[in-house]
Amino acid sequence: MPTKEQQKALLEECQKYGIDINSVRYWWHKSKRISAFIVAEKRPTYEQVRNGIIAEMKKYAPKYPTVTREKVTDKHLLVVDPADVHIGKLSLNDETGYHYDIKTAVRYAEEGVRGVVAKASGFPIERILLIVGNDVLHTDNPFRTTTAGTKQDTDSMWWDAFTTARKMYVRIIEELRANAPVDVVFNPSNHDYASGYMLVDALSCWFHTASDVRFDVRIRHRKYYRYGVSMLAFTHGDGAKSADMPLLMAQEEKDMWAKTTHRYIYQHHLHHRVKTSWQSVKDYPGVTLTVLRSPSAPDGWAHRNGYVGAPLAIEGFVHSRKYGQVARLTHFVK
Repeated sequence: MPTKEQQKALLEECQKYGIDINSVRYWWHKSKRISAFIVAEKRPTYEQVRNGIIAEMKKYAPKYPTVTREKVTDKHLLVVDPADVHIGKLSLNDETGYHYDIKTAVRYAEEGVRGVVAKASGFPIERILLIVGNDVLHTDNPFRTTTAGTKQDTDSMWWDAFTTARKMYVRIIEELRANAPVDVVFNPSNHDYASGYMLVDALSCWFHTASDVRFDVRIRHRKYYRYGVSMLAFTHGDGAKSADMPLLMAQEEKDMWAKTTHRYIYQHHLHHRVKTSWQSVKDYPGVTLTVLRSPSAPDGWAHRNGYVGAPLAIEGFVHSRKYGQVARLTHFVK
């Protein structure tokens, strides 16, 4: 059984050279004290683990009865986007002026979603579009780092954060589907590229008996959704440049682009990147880009570098089937 030091050394080398750590079966570890030939323990593949989890979850997933709803004539879509929640992040008041931990993250997310739904109550909502992912988890492995290996301040173990996030999403979806059918769209992200995908993949299994809950769990970096005259694009924001997004929309979804007159980009990731000003909306020819606020407080690194002052909030948007976006709803957390 390799030691923690040997496991860490292997992880660093795999990340440096782009090697899948799960494909490594034998390796040498040399230090000032020892030179060891290590045989990795035989472990199940990701597909084996995934398929086993899916089978078990489908076996024990709850049966969701059909919800009887009033017919909606003046149809609207409610977009609910709890962005960059960072479950597992630790921020302490003595260092940053904020307190943020796993319990705070969940409370802010759930209260924010309820606040957005309450603010949308004046609109006849036909469907709800819930955006998930986008750094919902602060780290991606047992070493308390992001996918790329950047160390993070955390207050919980990786498995606790994963389980907490799954239960939070279940509660949110159950509350949303009481109001309207729910479409769940996943955005992969830089903090939790692997575990974020597995989280939402497991979530889709939990709701597989709910006919009014649909999932898009594909790993694509940009997702598109059409509602009436509106084309909606969702991306985490750590990949393609914002200025390139309009042409990417037209290139990747030509038919949707041609059949819509109102086009919107909802971008995440940049919730604490602006030091002195906050530009959350920008118009390009034919497209409006919106950078969403986050409920996540700055950690020690963000505070040291001056990435502070952005409003902490959960946001949502109302789209008319005929007229496009008609409302931006913001629930500030505290």
